[in-house]
Amino acid sequence: MTDWIYTQGCKMPKDQQLPSGVSRYAAIVQYQGADFCGFQRQKHSPSVQQEIETALSYVADCSVKIHCAGRTDTAVHASHQVIHFDTSAKRTGYSWVQGANSQLPDSIALIWADKITQDFHSRFSAGARTYRYIIDNSPTRPAIMAGAVTWVKKPLDISLMQDSCQYLLGEQDYSAFRGSGCQSHSPCRNVHQANVFRRGNFVIFEITANAFLLHMVRNIVGSLLEVGMGRQQPLWIQQLLTAGDRCKSAATAAPDGLYLVAVDYPAKFGLPTLVKGPVFLPAELEHTEE
Repeated sequence: MTDWIYTQGCKMPKDQQLPSGVSRYAAIVQYQGADFCGFQRQKHSPSVQQEIETALSYVADCSVKIHCAGRTDTAVHASHQVIHFDTSAKRTGYSWVQGANSQLPDSIALIWADKITQDFHSRFSAGARTYRYIIDNSPTRPAIMAGAVTWVKKPLDISLMQDSCQYLLGEQDYSAFRGSGCQSHSPCRNVHQANVFRRGNFVIFEITANAFLLHMVRNIVGSLLEVGMGRQQPLWIQQLLTAGDRCKSAATAAPDGLYLVAVDYPAKFGLPTLVKGPVFLPAELEHTEE
């Protein structure tokens, strides 16, 4: 079987080099997703991709097209999105970051960039992605954090929610949590870890998997909230997965609290390891109940 790498949206044999004078760069991006229709460029609405490509093209003085680790949905945020792009423009990592940030809106920022080997691909080289869903579980609606977290007024039993997480682990069919517009060929994914923990008023759901289906995390959170509020028992999550029927699971949770916080790659690529975030959470978070 032929090994492939991907460049400018096309496949080519792994042993084929980029065109002469063209280099590949990787970058880590943060964004607040409320102002965008999602990461992927759309004709009808502003996207994160469009803003970044415009900024990088300004720095490169030529057109730049980017690829990302995962296409986040409308109003979803990222503290650690990874992109790559190919260009003949010669710039340092510092120049890409500072130049692009001077052109980007306040809600998007590059936090790291550097030249990388041509066999790196932000999507296909990734071994896992981690998301965090942040819930403000307090009696009154948050004003300052509006749009950055999801507010749930009713007290949540995180011990029951954590018990539910055991049923999410492993490689299995996640049709019960698959969005109706999902274009993936298979509903199967491999969830490496899933945990719920509390820090002050924040209840945080963290999940790592090889990849995710459309709305998968938000659909899981919607059902975990039913358990946390005492309307269902933890075993219900296993029953939903067994049935594989999206109509039987809970409503999709709001996008406000969802963050892409980490993407894992083989060590050979040398991407920096950063605090998961988002920035308002303490850096020393552990998956244990206080």
